[in-house]
Amino acid sequence: MRWLTTVSAVAALAGQALSQDAPAPTFPFPTSCSGVEAPRYPYTVDAGWEVTKIASGLRQPRTIIFDPLGHMLVLQATMGISVHTFGADGCINSTKTLFQSSGLNHGLSLTPDGKTLYASSQTTAWSWTYDAAAMTVTGQKTVVSGIGQGIHSTRTILVSPKNPNLILVSVGAASNWDNPTIDPSVGRAIVKVFDMSKAPANGYSYNSQGTVLGYGLRNEVALAFDPNGHVWGAENSGDDFRRTVNGQATDIHIDNPAEELNYLGDPAAPLANNWFGYPTCFTVWEPSNFKDNTALKTGSQFVVTPNTTFSDASCDGKSVPPRLSFPAHMAPISNAFDPAGENLYITFHGSWDRQPAQGYFVAEVPFKKNADGTYDPVAAPDSKTGYKNIIGAQNPGGCNSPSLTMSTCWRIAGLSWDQAGQRLFASSDNQASGEIFVLRKKA
Repeated sequence: MRWLTTVSAVAALAGQALSQDAPAPTFPFPTSCSGVEAPRYPYTVDAGWEVTKIASGLRQPRTIIFDPLGHMLVLQATMGISVHTFGADGCINSTKTLFQSSGLNHGLSLTPDGKTLYASSQTTAWSWTYDAAAMTVTGQKTVVSGIGQGIHSTRTILVSPKNPNLILVSVGAASNWDNPTIDPSVGRAIVKVFDMSKAPANGYSYNSQGTVLGYGLRNEVALAFDPNGHVWGAENSGDDFRRTVNGQATDIHIDNPAEELNYLGDPAAPLANNWFGYPTCFTVWEPSNFKDNTALKTGSQFVVTPNTTFSDASCDGKSVPPRLSFPAHMAPISNAFDPAGENLYITFHGSWDRQPAQGYFVAEVPFKKNADGTYDPVAAPDSKTGYKNIIGAQNPGGCNSPSLTMSTCWRIAGLSWDQAGQRLFASSDNQASGEIFVLRKKA
C-alpha cells in the first residue's frame, strides 16, 4: 500500500466536492496495485472469482466498513482506525489515521447517513461525529460501558440499517465453559440492543441495560443484517469436548461441536425464545462420534454429559437450534450479505484446536427469499454442503496457529462490500503481515 501520513491535496479537494447525499463513486477492479507487496501466504481462489491484494503493512486489520463517499475505514487492532481513499485505477491512493487508540480491537460501524461512527474496546463502546468529506471524527462519547472481560475480548458493534438508532453489541463467554451465562443478566455469551435515541448522558451499562436480542451464544462475533434488517450471527463454539455417558468419556473435539449460523431476528422485536443453548446445548457436525445416540445428525443439538435430568432431547423446544452448521473450530469472524441477499459471505479465521487444521477461507452461503418475504439459507439445517469456499489458504491442514493472530497462514478476519456493492473486501489480521484483498465475481 502507498502509505501516506496525510491525504493528498487533490484527494482532499475531491472529497470536499462530493455531497454526503451523492451516490458513492464506483471504481474499476484492479488487476494489480503498484507498491503493494505480494501476498504473504499462498491461497487458492474459486474459478468464478478474481482477487487482487490492495494493501499491506497494516496492524491486525480486523474490521472493514465503507462511508457514503466510498472511503474505506479499517479498524487495526491495538492501533486504531484508518481511512483510505481510492484512485481511478481502483487501488488505494491515500491513507490517513482517523483515530489512534491501542484499546480498539474489533468493533467498527457507521450509521447509514455516514454521520455517526461507533467503535469498541473490550470494556467500552464509543461514538463520534464523522465527516466523510474531511475524513475526521469529533465529539467522542461513551455509549456503552461496564462490559465484562474474559478469553473472548472482541466486541462486535453494529448499527441497524432499518433503525439507525439501534446498535448491537456482542459479548462472548469469559471462558470455554462460562456456566453463569445461563442467566442473561450476567452480560456474557449474549447480543444486546441499545437505543441511542434514549441513551443516558454517560452511556448505557451493558449488564443492566439494553434489550437482549439473543443469549446462550458462546461467541457470536460475526453479525450481519439481511435485506429485511434481520440479524444473522455465526458462532464460535466450544473447544476440547469429551462426551461422557454413564461415566465413560469419549473425545469428540476434532469434529464437534459445530460452528453455527443463527437467525437472531429483528432487533426492534426480539424473538420470544431467544436462548440459543450455551452453555448446555451444542450442535452436532459429525454424528458418527455419538455412538450412544444414533438419532443425532448434523445440525442436531446435544449435551456433553446426558443424564436423566437433561438429555440431548431436552434441548428440543428449549434451545433455538442453528439454521446451518459448519465444521468445528473454523472460527467465523465476519459476515456480509451481498446487496440482493442472495448470498451470505463469512470469514473463517482458522482453527487451533484440531489437527489437521481447517478454516482459513471465505465461505459463500446461498440464501433464498421465501414467499413470506423472509430470508433463509438454501440448504437444509442438516446439510454439510450449504456453503462453498471462494478463497482460502492453499494448504489449510498444514496451518499452525499458536495464538489469535499468529499463524503460518493468513487469518481471514474483516469482510465488507463497497458502497456500490460491486467489490468484496477481505482482510487478514496475521500480526506478521496485515493485508487487505479485493474480490469480484467474474461476469
